[in-house]
Amino acid sequence: MSNLELLSDQGLRLDGRRPNELRHIKCKLGVFEQPDGSAYLEQGNTKVLAAVYGPHQAHSKRVDFNEVVINCQYSMATFSTAERKKRPRGDRKSQEITLYLRQSLKAAIRTELYPRSQIDVYVEVLQADGANYAVALNAATLALVDAGICLKEYVIACTASLSKNNVPLMDVSHFEEVSGGPTLTVASLPLSNKIAFMEMSQRFHLEHLPKVLEHALNGCRKIKAVMEKAVRKHLMQMGSVGDWSNIAK
Repeated sequence: MSNLELLSDQGLRLDGRRPNELRHIKCKLGVFEQPDGSAYLEQGNTKVLAAVYGPHQAHSKRVDFNEVVINCQYSMATFSTAERKKRPRGDRKSQEITLYLRQSLKAAIRTELYPRSQIDVYVEVLQADGANYAVALNAATLALVDAGICLKEYVIACTASLSKNNVPLMDVSHFEEVSGGPTLTVASLPLSNKIAFMEMSQRFHLEHLPKVLEHALNGCRKIKAVMEKAVRKHLMQMGSVGDWSNIAK
């Protein structure tokens, strides 16, 4: 663990947040017309675009009749970090996150409704400042909602870490990831209290893990409320364009 203290004497983090506060979240659905669904999500200085195509007939001939193929592609723009990325996709970390995204999304999608079908999910990180996988998954979830893909419930991810004096921190930034203690990333299904994915950057002491995990899960619940508000706003805008009020009459 780094010797750098991430909390001031007043209990504030370097960006002014309290330990249990999320970074500012800004999100929008339907940002592109070409895909079946799309979303933009900004969490702090981490900014992500997601696009969904499908469901459409699966290309693979080996697919099971009752199985849906979830094809994910995660990449980072060459300008997403301070140092220009030589390989925006295809590197080991991007392949790992692609696998984690597929695993988490499959836990949320009603796969039995899409036999012999394929759903393509493309995620691009425009700016990286911590919790890249978590923000990417949250953007992908919104894009699935925009595409009309039937979900069991939202799958939402959040990170948590520990300060030097063992105070749990919610939704850590890149600086906190590299300067603080181990980081826990959790993807959850908040309504059913299930965990779809969990990863630790380093080992936690057993007595600290439960409170860090609860901090991450609480962050997921807070993010869910923000995303639900964005979905309702999007549906209201679609309704006003389509004049749903006359249909109701």
